[in-house]
Amino acid sequence: MKATMKDVAALAGVGVGTVSRVINGVKVKEITRKKVEAAIDELSYEPDEYARALKTNRSNTLALILPTIWHPFFSELAYYIEEELSKQGYKLYLCNADGDPEKEYEYIQMVKQNKVDGIIGITYSDVDKYVSSNLPFVSIDRHFSEDVTYVTSDNFGGGTLAAKELVMRGCKTVAYIGGFSPFPNETVNRREGFLSYCRDKKIPFKILDMPEPITDLHNQILQFIKENDTIDGIFTVNDFMGLTVLETLKTIGKTAPQDFQLIGFDGVRMARERKYTLSTIAQSVPLMAATAVDAILNKIKGIEVPKRIILPVNFVSNNTTIELR
Repeated sequence: MKATMKDVAALAGVGVGTVSRVINGVKVKEITRKKVEAAIDELSYEPDEYARALKTNRSNTLALILPTIWHPFFSELAYYIEEELSKQGYKLYLCNADGDPEKEYEYIQMVKQNKVDGIIGITYSDVDKYVSSNLPFVSIDRHFSEDVTYVTSDNFGGGTLAAKELVMRGCKTVAYIGGFSPFPNETVNRREGFLSYCRDKKIPFKILDMPEPITDLHNQILQFIKENDTIDGIFTVNDFMGLTVLETLKTIGKTAPQDFQLIGFDGVRMARERKYTLSTIAQSVPLMAATAVDAILNKIKGIEVPKRIILPVNFVSNNTTIELR
């Protein structure tokens, strides 16, 4: 027969209210807490999480909204967020949005209905009107019209670093290749940092910046390179764009780093034990996950959190840039 809270209280020699306080993390005397925990272990007592959620108005679950789980960067982020939440006794719902604002809206409604305590989101959909400053929501990269906390890497600094690394490796004419979302987000600062360095150092540069959703990407890249055949260094908005550039230019006999050098952004790996897929400006995914989890849990507790949290990036050389001697 399944043990009850009354059984735990009787074995520990305390009241049911004391057991409830221990389970819900309310401070009690250390000796009392140990008695209750020992009784819980001996009886293999499992608290009724649903009843507990109703009483505390907390579900101890969070939702994570991702554009797609197919992207290795988002998958890695989900892994580390779940790991951080698990340490704090939280469970995770995963919303694989796939560009569907209705799915994202449904998860936002779950917060309002107390089904989840808060949301961490990477969203490129039109959900601005549903996100408010009093909603426990932490965004990654995107900023909203409301005063919503967002965690982001140093995108501007990363763009600057990419330009510097290409120039240090002998590139004379560099290019930025990327796409931009109709919704405001921090990734545009990658381009701005890159261009700022080039202008400051008077480095010749070219730009291919395409509105999303991007159509006929391969042909756009080919046409851009054919029209600017002096380009010998390329920085792409992310690693996947970098991989597309490599694949596209291979069709016309150009390979990196022999014919041009290329740096991406993100730090995509196909598995934990694998190297980065190309030379890249790497974001610290574990740090991003830990920072986002810390921010959302503080918001749930009513603790003030900065609106904008910026994390460091670093350059990792791989097989698409030459090694410096």
